[in-house]
Amino acid sequence: MNFIRNLPGPLLVFFGAVSLSFGGLIVKSFEGSTLWQILFWRSVFFIAVVIFFLLFSYKKEIFGVLYKSGIPGFVGGIILSVGFVSYVFAMYETTVANTNFIIQTQTLFLAIFGYVFLKETISKLTFFCILLAIFGIILMLGNSISPGEMTGNIVAFIMPISFAILILIVRKFPEVDMIPLQLVAGIIAMIVGLIMSPTIFVSSKDIFLGFLAGFFQLGFGFIFITIGARSTPSAFVGIIMLTEAVLGPLWAWLFVNENPPIFVLIGGSIVITAVVLQFLNKFITKKKVY
Repeated sequence: MNFIRNLPGPLLVFFGAVSLSFGGLIVKSFEGSTLWQILFWRSVFFIAVVIFFLLFSYKKEIFGVLYKSGIPGFVGGIILSVGFVSYVFAMYETTVANTNFIIQTQTLFLAIFGYVFLKETISKLTFFCILLAIFGIILMLGNSISPGEMTGNIVAFIMPISFAILILIVRKFPEVDMIPLQLVAGIIAMIVGLIMSPTIFVSSKDIFLGFLAGFFQLGFGFIFITIGARSTPSAFVGIIMLTEAVLGPLWAWLFVNENPPIFVLIGGSIVITAVVLQFLNKFITKKKVY
């Protein structure tokens, strides 16, 4: 798996965002499972892909890598698991639109945390791209937002904050392989799903969808992001991650014939413009300005 680690960080984060963007489409395809059952089966296969990746990358040295991830890896795993669980809880307690909108605030948290804790500078272009992307997200989701349950709205904020803290840890300790932390996150999320589910027995179709969600969508998504974030400034990570919100409705349109409203198309185009501007600044101008 060394070829993955040699790819440019921003490109890996983008691949991760693309993988995560299939989440909504997969969840819509489950035929009878509760969100807690989905969390359980998704976590089972998420654990499997992390173990597979570690075995393929390190073979006999896998236990040494797990040990070397140390306290940062363990704490990061707990934080990521809190994000996984809070997402499911928020989906129960508030609207899907509210949850998805709140998650996109991760862009702000990433920029703020990177500036405050890592002293990462934010260029005028990046600041403009953040504002542009947020405006696009508001256009995409603004009409769908409702007051919802306040508890669910508050809990939903845990997901973007936990993701921002995770990236902060990855950026703070770039010499430490943080893939093992995902093993911790998967195990904790699986246990919570097991406890909260009335039963873990679901249809074979839903188990297969759990495999797609855990192994490919979530598994490779977070592996790409964790590796890519080591060499990508936090604010840049936040902007790239907004492509997840844009691609989600696109997959729903292509695969389940959900026609997106005009504001979703306009807002999505604005977000993509912001992402492209950042990539052009990084890879064409060759300037180390973020």
